[in-house]
Amino acid sequence: MEHISLKVYSEGGMALTACAPEAVSAVYHAPYKPGDRIAIGIGEVGCHYVFQLDDAMPPAVVFVRSPYIVFPIPAPGPNGYSPKSFSGACHVLRVRKALPEEVNVRRNLCFNPYDTESERGPGFYPHASSNVKPTSPIFAPRTAIDGVLENDAHDAWPYEAWSSNRDPEAQLTVDFGRPVTVDELRLTLRADYPHDSFWKSAAVRFSDGTMENLSLQMTARPQRFPISPRTVTSLTLCDLQKNDDPSPFIALTQIEAWGMDASTQKE
Repeated sequence: MEHISLKVYSEGGMALTACAPEAVSAVYHAPYKPGDRIAIGIGEVGCHYVFQLDDAMPPAVVFVRSPYIVFPIPAPGPNGYSPKSFSGACHVLRVRKALPEEVNVRRNLCFNPYDTESERGPGFYPHASSNVKPTSPIFAPRTAIDGVLENDAHDAWPYEAWSSNRDPEAQLTVDFGRPVTVDELRLTLRADYPHDSFWKSAAVRFSDGTMENLSLQMTARPQRFPISPRTVTSLTLCDLQKNDDPSPFIALTQIEAWGMDASTQKE
């Protein structure tokens, strides 16, 4: 029985299929069309895999909890992805089992450029969600964990960022899908000043009930906050306090949680 399968579904049905025990690399020789999707079959869940669903995007270590994953091809136009991604008539897709040295290392546990906006979660983690609805895909929660740190402008890629949509109760949650041990937080605010304002303070609430209060600055640099290590399954950025200035616009370019995987699951 194959361990991993990769399929592309286009109008009219399945357009590509590839299967292998430990690693799959497939080439799709056609332009993507609206409604196309990538389907990934995983024979062993509760483990880490490396996804690279487009050759113009970076690979990412993700934790898979579902045996069947669907990734919708983003619609053309401003969609929060590089214009090079999913474009053209030749696409390389790769999925493989992660190596122990890729998993058992201190890293940014939030990083996942392939996160989707599924309300129930995409079946692989980390997954970002919010209590505010984005006005555009370039302001969606996934943009805050895609690894893109450019922040001196706004709107189109590479300046996509999660927007609180001027909601004082806005929250952003990152679900890790399994226990992880976090020892540092990093926030990068969108810094298109003076178009942008900034949050002068925020809080991060963890799934274990603990909380960290963060004092933020008006800067384009990543703001680093070492914290007491704690083992959690999710975190929520909340209690966002706007600076007193005229601009109503604030956005989060990236949230990072640095630490190590705490799972005892054999990889």
